Amino acid sequence: MILKTLKIENMLGSYTNCYIIADEDKKEAMVIDPAGETNKILDMLKILDTNPKYIYLTHCHADHIGAVEELREKTNAKFLIHRVENENLRNPEVNLTSNLGIKNIELEADARVDEGDKLHVGDIELNVIHTPGHTNGGSSLYSKEHKLLFSGDTLFKGTFGRYDLPTGSKKDIMNSIENKLLKLPEDTLIYPGHGMSGIVSEEKKLY
Repeated sequence: MILKTLKIENMLGSYTNCYIIADEDKKEAMVIDPAGETNKILDMLKILDTNPKYIYLTHCHADHIGAVEELREKTNAKFLIHRVENENLRNPEVNLTSNLGIKNIELEADARVDEGDKLHVGDIELNVIHTPGHTNGGSSLYSKEHKLLFSGDTLFKGTFGRYDLPTGSKKDIMNSIENKLLKLPEDTLIYPGHGMSGIVSEEKKLY
């Protein structure tokens, strides 16, 4: 498996972690949270000599979604998001584009995923974990074989995501972290939506 992390400038002028997972033998890839800078993502896909099968959003916020539509148009990748979050994605009040004075973005996923669904990128298997709290439809992706977790804005290195935005909940985010994400094997590496990567064993000490 190939894993690349791109620091992408989003429409807010800050940076979001965009991840590319690729099966180098099958030449399939997934792009997680393409926040902007479409050409930067396309260039990396070209360098890796792989084609995206999926575009995956961990949640609907404006700082994660900027390149979704253009990337989908240019690659024909299928755009996936959790079923609950698909409703939020169409609501400018929840995806924060209206609140921030940004042109409203109203996207529609090609397919909706649920807790327990398994996604395959070549021979790489990723499990969908519904992790509400930052938003009520947020989700994470976990690879048991490769010991990787893509946690979106639910869990960061040394802290956790905001819960004071539309559909957020402190109770839900704590439940998602303590009863789902930190129940994963301690050697699982955590790749969040912003900042540095972490590891479950270290994060468990904080809860």
